[in-house]
Order: sequence, then C-alpha cells, then structure tokens
Amino acid sequence: MVRLLGVDLPRNKRIEYALTYIHGIGLTTAKKLVADSKISSDRRTDDLSTEETVALRENLESGDLKLEGDLRRFNGLNIKRLNDINCHRGKRHRTSLPVRGQRTRTNARARRGSKRTVSGKKK
Repeated sequence: MVRLLGVDLPRNKRIEYALTYIHGIGLTTAKKLVADSKISSDRRTDDLSTEETVALRENLESGDLKLEGDLRRFNGLNIKRLNDINCHRGKRHRTSLPVRGQRTRTNARARRGSKRTVSGKKK
C-alpha cells in the first residue's frame, strides 16, 4: 500500500491514474509528476520500489501545488469570504443553489437534493 500526502493509493492501478486520487492532482499533473520522478508510466502502484516512492514524495512536497488539506482549506476560505461580503455568489452558496446562473425550475437536483413531493390541494 502506497500512502502519499495522507491518501492511500489504490493497489492495482497504473501510477498515473492512482495519483489522481489525491485532491488537486488531475491526469495531466500526474503524468508530469511521474515523468519528473523518472518512473515508467506503465508501472503499477504495487510494483513501485521504495526509491521510486521516495522520489514521488519529494516531487509532491517540493512542487508549488496546493494539494489535499491546503487546497480544501483555500477553497473553503474563498467560499467563506463570499458569504461574509454578502455577494450574490455567497448567497447562492449559503442557500445551496447553483452559483453560476443555471436554471432551477427544473434540474439542479445535485445541488438542491432529492425531490420533496408536495401533495396536491384538496377541494
């Protein structure tokens, strides 16, 4: 089991795809990290030697990327700032509605949660 930045990487995946399990690393960044660490791109996570794991860890720590906890904190503080200044985007975040102008009469289910059925009015 390879553990980087507090995240357990999946065992039987190629290292490029396993690195994307770290918050803040996409496929392009993962490929760049693997190339900088001089690791073959078709190596599996289980097959990594300790030297390769150490090289990956050093690349992750030396890079100027915000990852995992720092990135989550950064995004959380940005949303908190929007809430504090009471701007339109902050209000939309606060009420759990879409922030970027999408319609809400239909759709927006991921943001608003599951349907709450309202019974019809009786005569």
